Amino acid sequence: MDFDLTKEQEMIRREVRKFAQSEIAPVARELDDNETFSPELTRKMGEIGLFGMFVDEAYGGQGMDYVSYIIAVEEIARVDGSQAATIAAGNSLGVGPIYYFGSEAQKRRYLPKLCTGEALWGFGLTEPTAGSDAGGSKTTAVRDGNQWVINGSKIFITNGACELSLGVTVQAVTGTMPNGKPQYTCFIVEHGTPGFKAQAMHGKMMWRSSNTSELYFDDVRVPEENILGKIGDGFKQMLKTLDGGRLSIGAMGLGGAQGAYEKALRYAQEREQFGQPISKFQAVAFKLADCAMEIECGRNLLYKACWLRDHKRPFELQAAMGKLYCSELMGRVVNHAVQIHGGYGLMKDYDVERFYRDQKLLDIGEGTSEVQRIVISRHIGC
Repeated sequence: MDFDLTKEQEMIRREVRKFAQSEIAPVARELDDNETFSPELTRKMGEIGLFGMFVDEAYGGQGMDYVSYIIAVEEIARVDGSQAATIAAGNSLGVGPIYYFGSEAQKRRYLPKLCTGEALWGFGLTEPTAGSDAGGSKTTAVRDGNQWVINGSKIFITNGACELSLGVTVQAVTGTMPNGKPQYTCFIVEHGTPGFKAQAMHGKMMWRSSNTSELYFDDVRVPEENILGKIGDGFKQMLKTLDGGRLSIGAMGLGGAQGAYEKALRYAQEREQFGQPISKFQAVAFKLADCAMEIECGRNLLYKACWLRDHKRPFELQAAMGKLYCSELMGRVVNHAVQIHGGYGLMKDYDVERFYRDQKLLDIGEGTSEVQRIVISRHIGC
């Protein structure tokens, strides 16, 4: 077994870390305080190649492996969860469905802009009454001649309603299967289509400088060519997209845990009580030791899942494990980090306060921790 990263992967970590420290870290707190999405910062992330990393160069992508992409998400999350969310959703949920399931014309039309950060794309799955039950969607699409008429709504959609949003992929009920279950089909809907409204959501506890939106479809008409893949393949496409998306959420948990751990370690080495740095007290040292050990475990688990994907081997079980473990790992690490900071850890002047808030979404998004345990239990034969 070879646990070494390639020279290219090491370079990606080094360069993305440098970018995150120089461009994101100085503005992360202000953007969070003001709940402001930054198109300028998003474009800069596009300029250094953080969008379309796994997309073929023929469509404007970087043509890299999935491990490289996950490393990039990890390094952004090490500094700021909001910008990591923009990257993760922009790639796994925005670019992914079009790249893997779209027609050649759809790929040529949308991917070049999405791979440069010039534009963003949403993933319209979650609805007010359909969260963990992704098969409970109520949004419908009815054929009318050579068009489809979409009605319904979506909620908690990342990158769906900002200045750079170009459109969304929408799952809708298009009929009934022979077994009596709903038939789902995915459609491409561009912003500016009559009847389509996207509205940014505010008042969030976490990812405050990431764009989260509600989508409304009121007799939205799209042509036949806006179907993604085939009629009836929508639910299968969504589930495959979520498998890849879980890896990027795992990377956010891993990167966030790494960032919080480093801040806690630095603080513990500098903060003195009873005449010595608090890192010398066993109660604190053991917390940091546990963090270091669990981060190492999480990185090995997540990277293995990405390696399996890159080698076209089954990775769904490891993706669920990686997402679950790394999400909850960050929860344990940020809890220790705030505790080590004491009262300062509760103040916005210290980044661990923001990390503590940002973590909670990881237990919920891309399939809750409970759903991941269901997925895992089914894979092991329960």
